Amino acid sequence: MAKYYVNKNAQANGDHEVHKSGCTYMPEEQNRKYLGDYTNCQDAVKEAKKTYKQSNGCYYCSNACHTQ
Repeated sequence: MAKYYVNKNAQANGDHEVHKSGCTYMPEEQNRKYLGDYTNCQDAVKEAKKTYKQSNGCYYCSNACHTQ
């Protein structure tokens, strides 16, 4: 299980990126929302989409959930 967070600030394309705890590209504490502990990024992205419809996995720490 890993802790997952979503960036409250959207990327230029409108995506809110989901990050796993320890990611080099983790947003600042005030700019992220804790999603919970998950065994995979798919479940974390699903949770993020409840708040931010356009959510996507981070290319670096949640690549399996990253889409172009």
